[in-house]
Amino acid sequence: MAFRLRPGDASGFKFLFYLAIMYGLMSILAYSILHMKFIKPLKVDAPHDRFSEARAIEHVRMLSTEIHSRQEGSPGLKKAAGYIKEQLEMIKERAGSKIRIEIEDSVVGDSFNMMFLGYSITFGYRNHTNIVMRISSVDSRDTDPSVLLNAHYDSPLGSPGAGDCGSCVASILEIARLTVDSGWVPPRPIIFLFNGAEELFMLGSHGFMKTHRWRDTIGAFINVEASGTGGPDLVCQSGPGSWPSLVYAQSAIYPMAHSAAQDVFSVFPGDTDYRIFSKDYGDIPGLDIIFLLGGYYYHTSYDTVERILPGSIQARGDNLFSLVKAFCNSSKMQNAHERESLKAAANGSNDERALFFDYLSWFMIFYSRREAVVLQSIPIILFLLMPFLLCLPYNGLRSWFAMFFDFMKGMLFHAIGVILAIIVPIIFSILRLLFSSHAMNWFAHPYLAFMMFIPCSLVGLLIPRIVWRCFPLSQDVTVKKMSIEALSDEARFWGAFGFYAVFTLAYLVAGLSGGFLTLSLSASMLLAWISFCLSINSFGRQSLRSTVFYIVPLIPCLTYSVYFGGFLVQFLIEKMGMMGSIPPPYGFFIPDIMVAAVVGVVTGWCLGPLIPFCGHWLARSSILQFLMHLSVLALALSSQFFPYSVAAPKRVVFQHTFLTADASWIVESSYDFSVVDSNALPFLFKYAPEAAEELHIGSQLSFETTNQSHRETWMALFPVSFLFSRSLKFPARGDDILKQYSSFPHLSIYKPQTIFGGGSRRVYLEFSLGSLEEVWVAVLNITGPLSSWSFADNIIPAPETADGGPPSHICRLSGTSHENWTFWLEASSSEALRVEVAVLDQYLVDSARKLKGLFPNWVDVTAYSSFLSSYIF
Repeated sequence: MAFRLRPGDASGFKFLFYLAIMYGLMSILAYSILHMKFIKPLKVDAPHDRFSEARAIEHVRMLSTEIHSRQEGSPGLKKAAGYIKEQLEMIKERAGSKIRIEIEDSVVGDSFNMMFLGYSITFGYRNHTNIVMRISSVDSRDTDPSVLLNAHYDSPLGSPGAGDCGSCVASILEIARLTVDSGWVPPRPIIFLFNGAEELFMLGSHGFMKTHRWRDTIGAFINVEASGTGGPDLVCQSGPGSWPSLVYAQSAIYPMAHSAAQDVFSVFPGDTDYRIFSKDYGDIPGLDIIFLLGGYYYHTSYDTVERILPGSIQARGDNLFSLVKAFCNSSKMQNAHERESLKAAANGSNDERALFFDYLSWFMIFYSRREAVVLQSIPIILFLLMPFLLCLPYNGLRSWFAMFFDFMKGMLFHAIGVILAIIVPIIFSILRLLFSSHAMNWFAHPYLAFMMFIPCSLVGLLIPRIVWRCFPLSQDVTVKKMSIEALSDEARFWGAFGFYAVFTLAYLVAGLSGGFLTLSLSASMLLAWISFCLSINSFGRQSLRSTVFYIVPLIPCLTYSVYFGGFLVQFLIEKMGMMGSIPPPYGFFIPDIMVAAVVGVVTGWCLGPLIPFCGHWLARSSILQFLMHLSVLALALSSQFFPYSVAAPKRVVFQHTFLTADASWIVESSYDFSVVDSNALPFLFKYAPEAAEELHIGSQLSFETTNQSHRETWMALFPVSFLFSRSLKFPARGDDILKQYSSFPHLSIYKPQTIFGGGSRRVYLEFSLGSLEEVWVAVLNITGPLSSWSFADNIIPAPETADGGPPSHICRLSGTSHENWTFWLEASSSEALRVEVAVLDQYLVDSARKLKGLFPNWVDVTAYSSFLSSYIF
């Protein structure tokens, strides 16, 4: 189809070209900031009074490369603890006479209930090792409020854990060294907690808060985490109250914080030790600071030291040391007793969160919730007052009503444009998938998402501007003595302004923390409007120069929108590889729809403020045709790209399952596979022919022709297993495991049951792990008339129901020991109690290890053995 250029089209394309250059430059700036290009990492020979990324990287290399594995049950975890303690002892030897340093091992064990991912679970754990160091002045007292820095040194299954969380451990090791070598004597004690069981649902931090003698002295904490291998070290959670975030705003050298992150953090599957310290067991003021980019490698075998983004640890270290100093010098530091006394005196707690955000990591903007009530109400008040103020010269209620009606019309049209900017990309994503063999083409190539969805999103944004002229204004041109173009511009501008004003107020009323986004847009638009009004007297309303005068005041805000929006899209794309799978046919479409929708939202807030005065340059049929052709071309080209690569691997869970009947009898053995994204297992084996051949899979693999694994097969991963939708099961040999283990996990009665009045009874059980050597966790699934048990202070959590099965109670047991677990279960009647047991062991037999190695390098396989057995008592 040929473009039919009309008068003015050339100017429109020229304006579009200028906009593309402007946003391209903004994107380059945002990319450089997000990827830490502005940070110069210090080398190993840096001055001893400076934090050095290179010195920290040496710790990461030792923990992730020299020490082979740091999972619970693996020998490397104990080696890692030894290495950390050795480094701390070396720091202690260099300490001056004014500093007191205490170092200790802390072996923790306990039992408690928790809600995680919406599921109730009970944890029983033992023999998890925390390493703790306390640096204080020689004059300090044991009850002085202290600052806690926490990082975990265990790593997830199948991962070297360089980013998560070798980088965290390395950072606070370097902070500890810097504290001593800089000659600074901290006015308040600093506690460095290296906890050894975060990946097992925050058990290390729980053990510290339940048992350690210093737990009540903590006045503030900083939890250091990683959901990737670098990039912005974002403050994702802060509180209780606004004090911790205020300290961060005042002291961070490279501020990276968005209060809006707290609104969306709960959406993503996962949690951190922040929960234990600040919410569940401590009520301690603190910060949760997390690496967010490099999520492709998070919890994979590719999380290696080479993947650490240069500059990230340097920025983290400089920020942390400045933060520690600020917390230590703060007059608001209080120990647990002082906080409780203050809370009692105040008759309750003040958990008011502030609103804050960094501007391109250059500086922080921070304001309290009370100030937000005023600031975020101003735009909507101004929007409602403007018709009255603009109509004062005409002194007529009818003029005011007509102008207000036109403003509301402008708001409606702008809202429709933003909605279409989201809907049109969604439609295009669905159409592409109807003709494509696989989803998520943008996963390994994030730039494709922008190429595919921004042009069509812009089309949706411009459609209302084109049809605007079909709806006449309510105002009388002769009374106002203004041109129809001037009145239309006015209505469109204030309508768009009102749209963002309404959202700003809605954020406030809903108690959310993201109102600064639309507030900054509203304020910038107001400045742009004033600039435009001043320019039209000199250059005219329809001139390019006047349009430039409108755009220039918006550039700082638009740059931030590109920075924030680009980060949001990149973060979402990286996380889509592990967000879970939903059964077809709908599950195939969901990731593409989500990415298309978010790109549409970002396009709406990055380009939306320009539409009122710039729309007449762009809202031309020839430009819309060009954008549509560009969208179709991008969608067609994107279908030629493979979704995965070594730098963006597909995650596969491979379980070698052994169904056992007693301590030495294997009833059945199978290979079970599952994935956690929308490209299901048939896709995987289609592009992994060697693995398919080993499993004797034909060319027409489908869920209908192959045995599927039931939900209970994945019990060892509960509740993460609920991210799986359809899993496949293939027969496997079971006798190979007998060469490694002489006995398997089993459950038995170790003393006669006790009968109580009313028909209740207590069963005494002993759980043995057999001869397994690398156990990560054991999971008990108990169904029947369970009324009490010896776990979690005899408190039973709410039962869980899966796939229409009976209500059950889940208990996870972890921690190495030569002793068996002993516990009791109490039944309210003579009806049988059923206990299903799943034990996750990290050892693989040779055949399973060979099968794992047959997958291509764009697949990351988390592989382990699982021993399942069932008992009735």
